[in-house]
Amino acid sequence: MEKKRTDIIIDRKKQIMDKKFSLERYARRILLLAFDIACFVFLAVLIYIALRVFSSGWKSELRTYTINSLILLLTIFTFRLLFRVYSTVWRYTSTRAYFSLVLADFFGGCAAVLIARAIGTYRGVWPFLNEASLCALLALTARFAYRLLYKYKNRARTHTEKIPVAIIGAGQTGVLLAGELLENKSALYRPMFFVDVNPDKVGGYVCGLPVYHEDERIYKRIREMEIAEIHIAIVPMDGEKMAKLYDFYRETGCKIKLYDIPLRDPSENGEENGEENAAGQKRQIRELQIEDLLFRDPLSFVSKGASQYYENKVVLVTGGGGSIGSELCRQIAKCHPKQLIIFEIYENNAYEIQQELGRTYKDKLDLRVEIGSVRDRARLDAVFAYYRPQVVFHAAAHKHVPLMEHSGCEAIKNNVLGTYNSADMAEKYGVEKFILISTDKAVNPTNIMGASKRLCEMVIQCRADSKTNFAAVRFGNVLGSNGSVIPLFKKQIAAGGPVTITDKRIIRYFMTIPEASQLVMQAGAMAQRGELFVLDMGKPVRIYDLAVNMIRLSGLVPNVDIKIEEIGLRPGEKLYEELLMRSDTLEKTDNNMIFVERCEPMTRGEVEEKLSILRAAVADSAAEIAAPAIREAMMQVVPTFHDPEEVNCNAEATQEMQMSGVVAAGVH
Repeated sequence: MEKKRTDIIIDRKKQIMDKKFSLERYARRILLLAFDIACFVFLAVLIYIALRVFSSGWKSELRTYTINSLILLLTIFTFRLLFRVYSTVWRYTSTRAYFSLVLADFFGGCAAVLIARAIGTYRGVWPFLNEASLCALLALTARFAYRLLYKYKNRARTHTEKIPVAIIGAGQTGVLLAGELLENKSALYRPMFFVDVNPDKVGGYVCGLPVYHEDERIYKRIREMEIAEIHIAIVPMDGEKMAKLYDFYRETGCKIKLYDIPLRDPSENGEENGEENAAGQKRQIRELQIEDLLFRDPLSFVSKGASQYYENKVVLVTGGGGSIGSELCRQIAKCHPKQLIIFEIYENNAYEIQQELGRTYKDKLDLRVEIGSVRDRARLDAVFAYYRPQVVFHAAAHKHVPLMEHSGCEAIKNNVLGTYNSADMAEKYGVEKFILISTDKAVNPTNIMGASKRLCEMVIQCRADSKTNFAAVRFGNVLGSNGSVIPLFKKQIAAGGPVTITDKRIIRYFMTIPEASQLVMQAGAMAQRGELFVLDMGKPVRIYDLAVNMIRLSGLVPNVDIKIEEIGLRPGEKLYEELLMRSDTLEKTDNNMIFVERCEPMTRGEVEEKLSILRAAVADSAAEIAAPAIREAMMQVVPTFHDPEEVNCNAEATQEMQMSGVVAAGVH
């Protein structure tokens, strides 16, 4: 009851404030309308006096002139209201608003001519159009003067308190940023100049700011003008170009930021400034993030057809509170599913994504959350029987390589048997599609986690005869996911270092969380029968380079302010993940970044034999902490499972290491 009373009070206060702002808005419009009418009357009187004094051939009675002027006043301001001229906030106006005013006055003049003809006060076309033109000119002049005064007032008010910045890019995006910073009195920044490479702009002025050429001389100018931050305002921008710009401007010692759409929650990325894009997201001045420096273009997978596939369907996501699972839920929610079910063992994660989606979609999304484990067949059976999902994304898994080396039984129970249980329930309850999330570590695995995911793929692929369409999606490391190097490096940098890497030569393929989830959704829509989808992830990235760039992004100097230390490869870890695109069995799909690996799947009987071996190993190891029987069983059931030492001794001769530049750069 107390909460309800509080909500009522808040609603009333909000209504009062909304009413106050509404009254203020209408008061400003009425004031501007009154000002324009006064200007028109003043102009009409001035014209009449001028014509009487300076034009000896002009003859018109005061009564006729007054009637015609009143007609013109009525028609002009009627058309201005129709064209919504007084709905514009003139200190932030656009060219379109000025054009609307001119058009309104022109049509007003034409209408006045017709009315004057009809009532018999017509004295020619040009007197009406001339007076309408002068009226429009006076209104435009007043508005230009107001904007200039407003800009000058706001610049002068806090000029010395604002942070001086240089804007990279004098195009449309740069102009939007400069305009916002110059006109917004509460902005933290004061733009000093633009930097561009376009010879048509260099040497000129944009928004009243000089445009300088992007070359080595810009360093000196940045120092002389005491620039504190550099804001990059170039759209679109691929990762390779961004990395080059970052390398060029970091030599200045200034903090580098982007004027761009936020990669994640806007509250985490600095001040809001700006222009909304077509998707309704606002551009903001935000910190440069490591995702911006990927050495390839950001990928977008979900086609319109794929989005429509999930519309009005019941979708279940196992592990829906994890990094990939939660992003999958966000993407699915955008597709207007009939119902979205999150199945998660960790209640805190489930609660967070439930609250986020609830705030975003409210009653527009039928969201259900069920706590449980994929190991528990009875719990899975109950959830599938109750909700009858049509599409299942299986993201529940243990994924940390060193932890699974130590706790191999848990990798088998959760990853392999959990996938088996989930797949069984999907078949039992007639699920249309079941999509497994796999990893590049399943390719010739050197650790139990990777081998367990290869077994998960076998469990899926052997069901090609099922009425349920099973498929698996395989991709590399996910930037920013729980347990990945990005959060670890951030914590280590915040603590003052050192940043620890296992080996300077180690390389990995990377993608962002949104890319990973979109890939899974696209593959899910495309899946037909037992496919294994893989992604062309481009060039692998050195973890050492990643650490160096993250330290620099924090405004620090690698190996000076923050040390980078090698701690040695962890158990089961190899120097490189194998190139996913090398197989001769790959086939292209409609999306040129997604391929299907065609290979002969095992039969259900063969997979059951392997699972029997694993179940026996788990049972034999139940009372043990270190369980050597698990590794032996894995070696037996996964023919491609190798010891990491066997792979790492020849790593530098591989195509992957050559592609990354580790060997050429001599990193040892």
